[in-house]
Amino acid sequence: MHDEIINGDSLSELPKLPAESVDLIFADPPYWMRTEGVLHRTEGTEFQGCNDSWDKFDSLSDYEDFTLRWLTECRRVLKPSGSIWVIGSMQCVYTIGAIMQRLGYWLINDVIWHKTNPTPNFTGSRLNNSHETLIWAVRDRRAKFTFHYKTAKALNSDSPGKQLGSVWHFPVCSGRERLKDSHGRKLHSTQKPLALLERIIAISSDIGDTVLDPFAGTMTTAAAAKKLGRRYIMIERDGDYCRHGRARVEAVSFADGEIARAGFDVKPLRVTMTEMIAAGYFTVGEKFFLSDGHEGGELLADGKLLHDGEILDIHTCAARAKNLRAKRVNGFDHWRVMRENHLVSIREIRENYRDSLKH
Repeated sequence: MHDEIINGDSLSELPKLPAESVDLIFADPPYWMRTEGVLHRTEGTEFQGCNDSWDKFDSLSDYEDFTLRWLTECRRVLKPSGSIWVIGSMQCVYTIGAIMQRLGYWLINDVIWHKTNPTPNFTGSRLNNSHETLIWAVRDRRAKFTFHYKTAKALNSDSPGKQLGSVWHFPVCSGRERLKDSHGRKLHSTQKPLALLERIIAISSDIGDTVLDPFAGTMTTAAAAKKLGRRYIMIERDGDYCRHGRARVEAVSFADGEIARAGFDVKPLRVTMTEMIAAGYFTVGEKFFLSDGHEGGELLADGKLLHDGEILDIHTCAARAKNLRAKRVNGFDHWRVMRENHLVSIREIRENYRDSLKH
């Protein structure tokens, strides 16, 4: 699969894609905002909201038919292990979610994108619309989808290192990130922030995966995918968006690292005490100590410890030596051995052994 930016209508182009060929879909479909008249800011200038031709539909039935068609095709091209994210406003997200469930999609989460710099409600007639909703789903309830839990924790800007929640705080796209047309006006009414797409792609796909966006707009999804080392297929019917979007993506470079490779979620190499004894990292007969310096057991050739006349694995022995209620604890958190007259954690020794296997 190679990177593609397709200038065409999604309802015509999606059927051309092979079945079960993409790993992740991000869809930012027309919201059918149903805007009327002209809004003015408090100082009198006209507010340029979303009044584009691509956001026009004749009726709810028309919008439902459109939504059913593109969601049906997306489900066809999505791999069994893939997932889809769809973003929408209050005008459309309930319609989209209901159709997704009707088609058999299984919902994983709904995520609130809280806009930290929302457009004010100039009429003062209702609450300020300061969020949009994202639906995260898979093809069916049996799907085993990609989710990088620890990478998500690393990307939690509100509480670094803690479990990522379903309310995300990002500003509306503005400043240099906002693409402009030849007259210096914003190119696209609803350009999404790059950071939002980077988070979605990082936590729900792997490096080398293929990401599809059937309503690609200014190619934010492609830019995020390229930055994170994913392949991409973008479908966009507006030629200007495609032209400016291509230039944008060409300027992006792959940012290798723990986020792109989901390094936080890579399970460490499993090693055993007997392997480390054979490699000389531990010695049969040496004493194991607790962190307070109390002797806890003698290492045997099979990696177990001799403690008060009993032969126990290091985890059970740690719980017994510390007089804990639990029958087992992680022995690597508790045991120390003497190295050059200093107590050293056996966890540290295990990490040194793992590092030696990488070279």
